[in-house]
Amino acid sequence: MTLEYLSQNKAYNGDQFVCSHRSAATGTEMTFSVYVPPHMPGVKLPVLWYLSGLTCTHANVTEKGEYRAACAEHRVIFVAPDTSPRGDDVPDAADEYDFGKGAGFYVDATQAPWAQHYRMRSYIEEELPQVVAGEFPVDLSRQAITGHSMGGHGALTIALRNPGRFRSVSAFSPIVAPSQVPWGEKALGRYLGEDRAAWREYDAVALIEDGARLDHLLVDQGTADNFLEEQLKTGALAMACAKAGMSPEIRMQQGYDHSYYFISTFMAEHVAWHAARLG
Repeated sequence: MTLEYLSQNKAYNGDQFVCSHRSAATGTEMTFSVYVPPHMPGVKLPVLWYLSGLTCTHANVTEKGEYRAACAEHRVIFVAPDTSPRGDDVPDAADEYDFGKGAGFYVDATQAPWAQHYRMRSYIEEELPQVVAGEFPVDLSRQAITGHSMGGHGALTIALRNPGRFRSVSAFSPIVAPSQVPWGEKALGRYLGEDRAAWREYDAVALIEDGARLDHLLVDQGTADNFLEEQLKTGALAMACAKAGMSPEIRMQQGYDHSYYFISTFMAEHVAWHAARLG
């Protein structure tokens, strides 16, 4: 595997990289960003994975997320992959912002024509960690994961399906029950088919109902988020956790919306929260 370095910039005495590589999982070129904080030679650092939301690439959080100062302070590597495969040969729904390119939903699609390239679950869970650890000073025994909106859905479900891998999980305005909302019903139905039983492994509320759990979970949700009631349904996550005996920290942030103004406001708190659990 050959990693191409697209850019490198000094920030807070660390280095912000943007890289690309040929993915075996998606069959396409994939781009991701990595911030490596200042550290002594030979030292391995914990890693925080960040999964972005609908319409985003790696660039949104890299440019707007305001994570680097906190990552430098707490010595945490920050990795932000793309949200879907890209390329001229990748099928798309060009007139639909919530499906196709930019909307991979972190699933392994099973339905044509999506199944060939839309394998974001395998990419994030299996391939990308090995790519990053092979090139950067990452300690894979100390991983945490976070994300926004569709990426919050990704972070929650990936952590729930991989018990013991992530020491902590957080999310900004996540889609917590995609089987119950228009965004999720559209994406899961077209990527996975109409058998709703196959959707449950991509639904955080369903996974918790089926016995999965998270011991360290932080969620921030803005009260002025225009997607809250129809698409995000934070209350469904709180209810599922309560029934399962889980005690997440779910914070309703007064007056905040769905944007990176909201994410950047609380990003440093999330980094510090993860760092305390990553050791």
